[in-house]
Amino acid sequence: MESKISFKNDYSEGAHPKVLELLQQTNLSQEPGYGADSISQKAKEYIIRATKNPDAQVFFVSGGTQANLLVISHLLKPYESVIAADSGHIEVHETGAIENTGHKINLIPNINGKIKGAEIQKIVNNHTDNHMVKPAMVYISQSTEFGTVYSKNELQDIANCCKKNNLLLFIDGARLATALTSQSNDLTLQEIAKLADVFYIGGTKNGALLGEAIVFQNKRLAEGFDFTLKQKGALMAKGRLLGAQFLALFQDDLFFELGFHANKLASKIANIFKQNGYDFATEPVSNQIFPILPISIAEKLMEKYDFYIWEKLEDNMVTLRIVTSWATQESSVDQFIKDISKNLG
Repeated sequence: MESKISFKNDYSEGAHPKVLELLQQTNLSQEPGYGADSISQKAKEYIIRATKNPDAQVFFVSGGTQANLLVISHLLKPYESVIAADSGHIEVHETGAIENTGHKINLIPNINGKIKGAEIQKIVNNHTDNHMVKPAMVYISQSTEFGTVYSKNELQDIANCCKKNNLLLFIDGARLATALTSQSNDLTLQEIAKLADVFYIGGTKNGALLGEAIVFQNKRLAEGFDFTLKQKGALMAKGRLLGAQFLALFQDDLFFELGFHANKLASKIANIFKQNGYDFATEPVSNQIFPILPISIAEKLMEKYDFYIWEKLEDNMVTLRIVTSWATQESSVDQFIKDISKNLG
């Protein structure tokens, strides 16, 4: 049976050839363990240079859920909580990992995956004494779980609220590459670094075999994080394997090229739906798009392609979730567009 072309996620493929090439080139060199190797140090230098913050502290971990629970549990006291959108990854898709570390998530109803400073302020105002948890951090995703992207003004609004209330701002950057190369983006990596207290750069969903780079903006916040990594089982003996992948992604801007590629192909798919008059759950601006179609058309397309039916709506309509990746072939997208046109017609 011929396998379907998948548009379900951006981590179905292995790794970009340049990542594999550097892993092969460095494979037999002897290096210290636990991230003290020269390869990881060089990768950190590239990331620090890209953020333009010489005080930044970089740590490599294997995945996004791991990064989220490590950062949140490290930075919050036992009685402190984290504020997030009700669509946030830490709330919906991490099996209660944050609660399992002992921290409550204060939820804000999302608007297209986003939250605002005024809504954060309400949470703070409603937590008035020591009979309640103390909100101490705000968590957002960039891009969001709905493929939307915070603008500079939106992120500045959140950062201002955080500073006013002595809250830490933590940005989940699992899809930071597609956010920074989105057609609607007006933020640079340097500006992200200035506005956030800590964020991470996603490799798993952008060309690496696995891995995320956690970036603390000062040494004080990062103090003792190496102990947290070890205690929670996240410190890899062969840390060089993570470092090599980020070195490949950042030494020649491959990280941004791959994000742009994923966005470009998603835009091609989005345009065919727009041309045929179909709406979207959120405006398509990155590599995750959410077109709204009759379920009969969705089921017909699913005979040849994999994607998620994200939500069932009234009148036999459904919202789809279609995701392109750093490795998606343009020929696959062109064939998908042909079949979309045929079925929409």
